[in-house]
Amino acid sequence: SANKILLNNEYIDDVFIPVAPGDNGGSLGAAFYVCRNHKNKINFDNAYLGTSYLDDEVEDVIKNKFLNKVEYKKINHETEKYNLASELIINNNVIGWFQGKMEFGPRALGNRSILADPRNPNIKELINLKIKKRENFRPFAPSILSDFQNDWFKEKFDNKYMSSVMTPKNDKVNLIPGVVHIDNTSRVQTVCKKKNKDFYKLILEFYKKTNIPMLLNTSFNENEPIVKSPTEALECLLRTNMDALFINNFFIKKK
Repeated sequence: SANKILLNNEYIDDVFIPVAPGDNGGSLGAAFYVCRNHKNKINFDNAYLGTSYLDDEVEDVIKNKFLNKVEYKKINHETEKYNLASELIINNNVIGWFQGKMEFGPRALGNRSILADPRNPNIKELINLKIKKRENFRPFAPSILSDFQNDWFKEKFDNKYMSSVMTPKNDKVNLIPGVVHIDNTSRVQTVCKKKNKDFYKLILEFYKKTNIPMLLNTSFNENEPIVKSPTEALECLLRTNMDALFINNFFIKKK
């Protein structure tokens, strides 16, 4: 909310908010400072710095630990994955989305996320009932395709790290009640194809079917830290009422 004040200040030309503007970001700042003093150039523009897992590793985890509790299939074509995931979301399912490298920083940015339909006015209560079990006053965020952000939100800011709230345009508010807070703001994530092709393509598929270029995105966890590994993701699926889980190219449901 404080960052939004800066974005709308007429005397400020531009605002830079790093991926982790907290204590954990201090480690990056220290490293950048040393590099600068050694005249090394730094071009840090990537939140996806964490661990990733091969399909073979994921399948081994499923077979060795969860085979009697889940059913799964491997999806061979990415179009099938995006079609299946978007159809589930459209039908008011809440899904886990575990793809590629884990995000660095305080926000889930489409690689360790729980996703749902922003059009559903009751989606916040549904997610809290199924999974999150957190306070009702805490909002959920929209992740929007970069190509459409200026059509939906008033502030012109590349909000790729979900680091500031923004104001939905008046003619759009009623279309996305699930991601507009009581104070008429949304904590936006700008999704660029170059930065996260997988998440971008999923949102694009949802847009083609609904004309809404965004998804509700919240962190993949219950009340514990965001899941890091396939084991933690599967445990969260089993522990909650999440409807389905996508890990890499695997579609997984409880038996």
